[in-house]
Amino acid sequence: MHAMPELPEVEVTRRGIEPHLAGRVITGAVVRNAGLRWPVPRGLAKTLRGLRIEAVKRRAKYLLLDCGTGHLILHLGMSGSLRITGAKEQPSRHDHFDLELGDTVLRLRDPRRFGAVLWERGPVERHRLLRDLGPEPLEKQFGGAQLFAATRGRAAAIKPVLMDSHLVVGVGNIYASESLFLARINPKTAARRLGRGRCDRLAEAVRSVLNQAIRAGGSSLRDYVQSDGSFGCFQVECAVYGRAGEPCRSCGGPIRQIAQGQRSTYYCPHCQR
Repeated sequence: MHAMPELPEVEVTRRGIEPHLAGRVITGAVVRNAGLRWPVPRGLAKTLRGLRIEAVKRRAKYLLLDCGTGHLILHLGMSGSLRITGAKEQPSRHDHFDLELGDTVLRLRDPRRFGAVLWERGPVERHRLLRDLGPEPLEKQFGGAQLFAATRGRAAAIKPVLMDSHLVVGVGNIYASESLFLARINPKTAARRLGRGRCDRLAEAVRSVLNQAIRAGGSSLRDYVQSDGSFGCFQVECAVYGRAGEPCRSCGGPIRQIAQGQRSTYYCPHCQR
């Protein structure tokens, strides 16, 4: 079973690192491997040295360190994690980037090197990776009305549509399956067939599932760990995800697994008609 860090894992990471970073002055940076998903900018250590981290923010699955004159954009990729360590702790093989704050280090570990360390001097929302993203599911602009409007004319099944970051950000594979179960919607239903009532239910379910996952520390399926090295435990609370053939916790019938868009979908055929 494999899953990349999604919105809950990134939000848990943000909350974990924020107390160690906000208000601190960057004393240096170490790039051990610039060959991440996109090349780490040259001269980044020089750019960052002496800047104060004003805030630690998140947009979709990107962490944004607001340094006043620009933003450091961090992405965990498929298998990355950020850890707070002491300056004397020796890096391991996959520790590709350190942000130094005196005796504290923010360290990016990324075995598969799909993560990112980028710098944006202009308005960060205009960065090419951020400018076309949909609304945040935990903020007020996302709800049944927005979901209803965005799914009109969408003939594709609701599960892959829900995972489209132009529609709403951060609803990854686990959380899409769980949200559709909570809303009692069959994942194969054409998105445009959802009426306003079901869109209201689904938007509320997305919000509920993501908040539950954040409270559980995210989902640790393979590589993800929190900033203190502990594992997330949402995966043990899943109602359907990863439970093919097991009894539904609502009706007792078997959970079914199908493939949609080359991803596994889990649902209860009885509860999600």
